[in-house]
Amino acid sequence: MDMFDFIHAPLGCDDTVRDVAATLLIDTLGVAAGAADGAAGRIARDFAADHMGAGQGAPLLFDGRSCGLPGAAFAAATQIDNLDAHDGFNPTKGHIGCAVVPALFAFASLRPDLTRAEALDALIMAYEVAARAGVALHATVSDYHTSGAWNALGVAALGARLLGLSRDQTRHALGIAEYHGPRSQMMREIANPTMLHDGSGMGAMTGVMAVLMAQAGFTGAPAITIEEAPEHWDTLGTDWTITRNYIKPYPVCRWAHPAIDAMRTLRLAHDLRADDVTRIEIETFEAAAALFPGMPDTTSQAQYALPFPVATMLVHGQIGPTAIEGAALHARDVKDVLRRISVRATDHHTAHFPQKRTAALTLHLKDGRTLVSGDTEPRGGPQEVPMSLAEVEEKFRIMCAALPARRTDALWSMRSRMANSDQPLTDLTALITPPV
Repeated sequence: MDMFDFIHAPLGCDDTVRDVAATLLIDTLGVAAGAADGAAGRIARDFAADHMGAGQGAPLLFDGRSCGLPGAAFAAATQIDNLDAHDGFNPTKGHIGCAVVPALFAFASLRPDLTRAEALDALIMAYEVAARAGVALHATVSDYHTSGAWNALGVAALGARLLGLSRDQTRHALGIAEYHGPRSQMMREIANPTMLHDGSGMGAMTGVMAVLMAQAGFTGAPAITIEEAPEHWDTLGTDWTITRNYIKPYPVCRWAHPAIDAMRTLRLAHDLRADDVTRIEIETFEAAAALFPGMPDTTSQAQYALPFPVATMLVHGQIGPTAIEGAALHARDVKDVLRRISVRATDHHTAHFPQKRTAALTLHLKDGRTLVSGDTEPRGGPQEVPMSLAEVEEKFRIMCAALPARRTDALWSMRSRMANSDQPLTDLTALITPPV
């Protein structure tokens, strides 16, 4: 299908695709709620309100204030990106929802008539464009860029659809978004974890700005990753990549999840406690082995770490937002386990990346036994180890722990009320606008 027809035309997807999209939407909003009191989210929202407040008022999610559309998208995407529990797509080595979901609500502030079904279709389309933009970018450059470098194009496509841009305006919006997309280096952030994370705050802002600039008459060079890489776009409308996005059960880098889940499986199967284990050997892929190796000083380091979350899983049996902040960063029991962990990258595990992320654990016990996990894939990927809807809801409620139960219930109920609904999206917006 022609790219511009796909962006603007009715979608030909079935109810299964829409159900997946609704789940990803609500899961992402749950992460936004969980991240609302985090330092990065507060700073981003204050910055947007103070310095990006001009123009139409779009809501700052879980804040109560409003600001200009680019600022609202920037703040929410930065907020979500700094609680690393949002969805992702393996072939892109990155994330889509953390940029396109905030952009949806920014643009919706200009569309009070927007229905839930229309919003969901726009979101699906944006996932499809962003996924292919990410794959195309990584296929045409040697460096590994953050998600903001390419999910900006998904944001631009979403805005072009919702604001009814012409074909020429849409082409310019995509070109502007690609040209200004933050070509930030992912492994630089991995080596020095900060609040910059995966660049999606800047990607969301850039995509929104690109739409508004094109609508105002600004021109941009054609998007190379679209117009000069057609082989990545010929399945639009037939292959729904959104159904292969994973949902993350833990708020840490996906690269650490195979080792975390291997520890979780062994812990449950053998009723292990931290004192039972004398040594832990992790074999994983090269990128995962580059994650932060020590006891983290900051939440950012905790989310881009490998031994720390594996030790946390052994000690506590779960990893929620409170496990990567505050007192958890100084927990002696976790620090004691971390000293017993070694990490090694292997060609075997590296060969699977990025299509798969695998790891294997060997645990040496006090009683002389040795437990081996074997190759483990992370939970949450529909082609790996799918999570049931009940497990997704459990994760969602952990993320929304700071919200009143009634508000959490109402948010979750929206998951089944999005598709095929001519009811206004404003019902959902009203749930995510007031402060936590």
